[in-house]
Amino acid sequence: MKRRQSYTITTNSRHSLPVYANLLPEATVDAPNQVWVADQTYIRLPDRFCYLSLLTDLFSRKIVGFDLSSTLEASGPLKALRMALANVPDPKGLIHHSDRGKQYCSLEYTQVLKKHGCRISMTAPRRPDQNAIAERVNGILKIEFFLDGIFRSIEEARRAIIQSIYIYNNIRLHTTLGMITPSLKHAA
Repeated sequence: MKRRQSYTITTNSRHSLPVYANLLPEATVDAPNQVWVADQTYIRLPDRFCYLSLLTDLFSRKIVGFDLSSTLEASGPLKALRMALANVPDPKGLIHHSDRGKQYCSLEYTQVLKKHGCRISMTAPRRPDQNAIAERVNGILKIEFFLDGIFRSIEEARRAIIQSIYIYNNIRLHTTLGMITPSLKHAA
């Protein structure tokens, strides 16, 4: 795998789909599964990109759902969301926070959130700082775990992502968590 520095835009917020207010300023975050932050980032292949969708628990910083997809369509974020929801007995009231990308505003995606009683929260236009933790997790995976390189195939990228997320959640100590892992914080 070869490292490369550059980026591609993964957020298309020019659409006519409904958007939602930013609920984070009023959120209480003192336990897991109260707020999840969502984001997508690109993963580079020799001739194209694929897209990593992540859901991170804001309290524990644990990645609770992920998917690698060959498109920027809502299917990747939906798979990550379903993975995360499968591990929460009662997500009612959980805040799902994301940017205003078409994937997160799509009817299919928002219907799944509403069906589970989740509250939908989104950043203001052109305010990626309002989703800083999701952006930070992307950066950690890309820089510390070398996911910013060029993978030979989507399968190679998928293997690297699964391994990186396992290490991130279960082995890498976080200073913001008092030098414990996200999985330990999530279980506390």
